Amino acid sequence: MQRKIIHCDCDCFYAAVEMRDNPALASVPLAIGGSSERRGVIATCNYAAREYGVRSAMATAHALKLCPDLKVISGNMETYRQVSKQIMAIYADYTDLIEPLSLDEAYLDVSASTLHQGSATLIAEEIRQRVRQEVGITVSAGVAPVKFLAKVASDWNKPDGLFVIRPREVADFVETLPVKRLFGVGEKTAAKLQRLGVESCGDLHRFTLAQLVEHFGRFGQRLYELCRGQDERPVRVSRERKSISVEHTFSRDLPGLEPCLEQLPGMLQELEQRYQRHRDQRSVIGAVVKIKFADFSQTTVEQCHDAPLPPLFAALMQQGFARGNKPVRLLGVGYRLGEKRQQQGVQLSLL
Repeated sequence: MQRKIIHCDCDCFYAAVEMRDNPALASVPLAIGGSSERRGVIATCNYAAREYGVRSAMATAHALKLCPDLKVISGNMETYRQVSKQIMAIYADYTDLIEPLSLDEAYLDVSASTLHQGSATLIAEEIRQRVRQEVGITVSAGVAPVKFLAKVASDWNKPDGLFVIRPREVADFVETLPVKRLFGVGEKTAAKLQRLGVESCGDLHRFTLAQLVEHFGRFGQRLYELCRGQDERPVRVSRERKSISVEHTFSRDLPGLEPCLEQLPGMLQELEQRYQRHRDQRSVIGAVVKIKFADFSQTTVEQCHDAPLPPLFAALMQQGFARGNKPVRLLGVGYRLGEKRQQQGVQLSLL
């Protein structure tokens, strides 16, 4: 059976919900994020703000320099969760094979669907219309025979767009696709590829599998497959959580190790509260401490342990701080998670 994958991605999701609930916000540059006075970061912004160069993950202070009229609001996560549930319920009318990536995007496998005579394109268009009418926001969608191309396609005609890559079009499409659009290619990998004279997937074809593995390790095989439009990953209905963490960015840099250690009790308490929601499904298998210094350099220290206590986190923090020995702007603590261990009965001795 020919696979038919749809990637649905809500357009500027948090901002879209805020503009839906308050139409006056639709005409102004809008961002959802933290306060600039507390070193906040932009979570998302509308397209009016993007015209000024404002982007997700940008420091709020920098965003306000680019767009002095930017309206920044903290947002309402509970509202966004409820809207996400509405959208996922619409997706569920078309397939049981749904892999959410976040509140605002998901993969849908409609390979076995008989709706619209099995046309994934018509299914995607109907989904977009229903979300617009029933939820009040827009969704961009991409249709392709593999996951990574469906995700690329959903971004092709944003916002409020639909792009389809048919099986017979895959080879021609990836030939000219920039390598920076490939799944897993970040800034460093893209720069390394550029040094090798590679700009497009077509350029990658001149490298053998062995050569790519030599340059990029295990990811070399992934590059070899992706540049040929190959992606055998299935749409996974359930995704196991591998970690859980708490991070705090401080309005003023912490000057030394002792102020960092003073933050541990409260952060560990918050971490344990978050873990309670996952305790029945996942076990703790390790402890993690993350430190970002004032110059934005960062380090992570971790250790395997099935019951990490505060002294272990303190030791990891001390080890991490020694790597930079500079004022600290962000601290993070976390658990590595593994499969839930089953309690086993113990045979008692008769003696």
